[in-house]
Amino acid sequence: MSGRKRVDGQRAYVLHAHPYSESSLVVEAWTRDHGRLALVAKGARRPMSALRGRLMAFQALEMGWFGGGEVKTLARADWQGTPAGLRGRGLLVGYYLNELLLKLLPREDPHPRLFDAYAEALAGLAALVPEAALLRRFEKSLLQELGYGLTLDREADTGRPVDPAATYLYVIERGPLRMVEGDEAGDAVAGRTLLDLAAGTLEDPRSLAESRALMRRLLAHYLGGQALQSRRVFMDLQEF
Repeated sequence: MSGRKRVDGQRAYVLHAHPYSESSLVVEAWTRDHGRLALVAKGARRPMSALRGRLMAFQALEMGWFGGGEVKTLARADWQGTPAGLRGRGLLVGYYLNELLLKLLPREDPHPRLFDAYAEALAGLAALVPEAALLRRFEKSLLQELGYGLTLDREADTGRPVDPAATYLYVIERGPLRMVEGDEAGDAVAGRTLLDLAAGTLEDPRSLAESRALMRRLLAHYLGGQALQSRRVFMDLQEF
């Protein structure tokens, strides 16, 4: 955007917000058509501000902004429907989704399909849909949208369909290789797990466990060593 160009009527979510000066906020917003943006919400911390209380995580919003720099100025933010109403584990999972987006999405790079997948994931968490399969579907969508397309249904070296009865090693940025004698079994994954993950139908306990380990390894690679605070908090709470 250049000059003082104004954008309006954009579907958006707040991923994070932090204080800016005595009365304002800087909001990390994720918009459907313009991607992730940094927006200054002037006066949003004042008691009588129209923005006060609206810039909450997991609340579907319609936003407008203006400005030409890296940080733009928020002009309006209106509620769209009721908040997702996340609580307990669902709230922690929601913050995990937000943190993934903050760390992996470049600024001003729109991903409408991923935006819709995020909205669907929030709705599922609010409806208490089992979170494990929901998370794997979102993580897979995130990596695919960012160009890290996952090969899950074909063997990387032969191109043949993955055999549900075989065992594989998943090589990052290449795909599944059928295990042979002598391979280390630490990162082994069943062919059935790969096919279940590809189809998004994760109901088998083994598929759930192995797909979780695989996606964690893939995300750690693409995060490049960045730690996820939300995951650490969740693990601390489980220990407590």
